[in-house]
Amino acid sequence: MARRLLVCLLLFPLAAAPASGDTWHRKREIDERISVLNSKIATARAKEGVLTQQISVTTTKIRALDDDVQRAQGKLNRLASELAVHEDRLARLNELFLLQTKKLNLLRRAYFIALERVETRLIDAYETPSVSSVDVMLSTTSFSNLIDELEYVNRIQSENKQVSNELFSARTEMHAIRERTRKTKHDAIVETNAVRARVAEQHSVTQELISAQQQLAAARSSKRESLATVQQSKDEFLAEVESLQAASQALAAKLRASSSSSPSHVSSSGFIWPVNGPITSSYGPRWGRMHEGIDIGVGSGTPIHAAAAGTVVYCGWMGGYGNLVAIDHGGGLSTAYAHQSSIAAGCGQSVGQGDVIGYVGSTGHSFGPHLHFEIRVNGSPVDPLRYL
Repeated sequence: MARRLLVCLLLFPLAAAPASGDTWHRKREIDERISVLNSKIATARAKEGVLTQQISVTTTKIRALDDDVQRAQGKLNRLASELAVHEDRLARLNELFLLQTKKLNLLRRAYFIALERVETRLIDAYETPSVSSVDVMLSTTSFSNLIDELEYVNRIQSENKQVSNELFSARTEMHAIRERTRKTKHDAIVETNAVRARVAEQHSVTQELISAQQQLAAARSSKRESLATVQQSKDEFLAEVESLQAASQALAAKLRASSSSSPSHVSSSGFIWPVNGPITSSYGPRWGRMHEGIDIGVGSGTPIHAAAAGTVVYCGWMGGYGNLVAIDHGGGLSTAYAHQSSIAAGCGQSVGQGDVIGYVGSTGHSFGPHLHFEIRVNGSPVDPLRYL
């Protein structure tokens, strides 16, 4: 908005400005602004190229990390599945171990109960007179009863011993089975912990890759925002340059028209007025000293025309004259143009009558924009009005 306002302010007074000096001054300001903007556009384009390249490189890195992340995630998933299998096996071993422990405890209790019963019977047998086979034979009433009672006594003794032996064997076997289960569970714990450590390590690797990818994505996003800002500034600069170039061209046309309408009447002495304007200070004594030329009041930046054809013998700064151009016209005649804002002719250059040799300014000893114009004959100043 500020740039558009500047362009409008530069264009608006164009039609109303009566002084070609003001018009030239505005044109120079516009051209200088265009030069500054072109420099900014070049800088913006350079930044645009760098940012575009950086975004491309960052995108390539992100895509490369995509493959790494996918491979790492796949490996992590496989390890997680393996860990789940080991943890499930360990859980089942824990359940089996608990079950075996309960069974062993039951067998222990049954064994001790059976042992207690055997011990009780032994005590009873010790305290009670032993019943021999003869006693059984003498006390029986029949042969059939004899056989049954002898078989019963033997069976009881045999069963007591068998029950005791079986319980002991079962308890011993269950203890061995539980110990084997304990060892298997220990091995399963070691394997599970190893897999769990690998899962944790792979998870860390995967997270690092994802973090790096996210950082690259954030950096790319920031660069894209910077690129958008640079491109927007470049577009604004280009739009402003386009508007300013239009203004500069309009001003150039006005200056050309002004130049074509500059005084072209050649005096009897063969000179023309270097600029159009009123005389603000005449030739002659002034403020106690000699004023060796005439001052013509025109605006700053007004083109100064050579009063006659000749060769530029001086172009540069000269004390109170400020920026000065002196032209030798031959035959002892020369002209001088002082207080210029800028010089448009080079030393030793041949100029034609009416050629632009500089622009009105207020350099040197001057109290405002004007042209100090001198004509000299054999180096001595004369009143320019005698030749104009």
